[in-house]
Amino acid sequence: MVTGGSRGIGAATAQMLARSGWSVLLTYRAERSDAESVVAACSGDGAWARAVQLDVSDEAAVERVFGNLPAEAGPLRALVNNAGIVAPTSRVADLSAERVRRVLEVNVLGVLLCAREAVRLMAPPRGSGGAIVNVSSRAAELGSPGEYVDYAASKAAVDTITRGLAVETAGQGIRVNSVRLGLMDTEIHARNGEPGRLDRVARSIPMGRPGTATEAAAAICWLLDEASSYTTGAVLDVSGGR
Repeated sequence: MVTGGSRGIGAATAQMLARSGWSVLLTYRAERSDAESVVAACSGDGAWARAVQLDVSDEAAVERVFGNLPAEAGPLRALVNNAGIVAPTSRVADLSAERVRRVLEVNVLGVLLCAREAVRLMAPPRGSGGAIVNVSSRAAELGSPGEYVDYAASKAAVDTITRGLAVETAGQGIRVNSVRLGLMDTEIHARNGEPGRLDRVARSIPMGRPGTATEAAAAICWLLDEASSYTTGAVLDVSGGR
């Protein structure tokens, strides 16, 4: 399962998994046509693929989706907690409680709810283990001053969840890791009203460029693969050195 899989990094991850032979269930909140396009691309690579609408901050909806996974896709073996939001740039002095609450509901509560349901399905006796990858951000360490400290705080929480859950479930055959992304060339910047952010921030990246959705997806897929079978509780920076 890939949450937030209708575009950007989630879509790239879903398609890369499909090409590797995984069955893929992706979730989307509102972009149904985008999600259907990703499903079509995954199916074109010969994979089983479906999309389901889900607000990851809605506990009842999360329980319903995880409780009704299509049997033909096989048991749940992997979860990518990719769904997340970032609000337009703002200084802390100008933040509203409503904005902060929504960021935390999606980026923190949503990760915990989906991880909870995944563990219930993956852990014995119901399951035989699996892997969870939480998508984090370098903002968790950099703090994003003058832009979105609330988002940075939410991603720091994701890294803490990763470490705690990894230790908690290691004995159940479940690996939990985090991919901490730097500046990525996706449409999220334009959607938040700052289409020029890539050019503005790129000069601070040692490699001199933003990353791509494909590069992010490759890191996520490696952490789901048996090639990383001895890796859990790790935070992998994919950030061009920033």
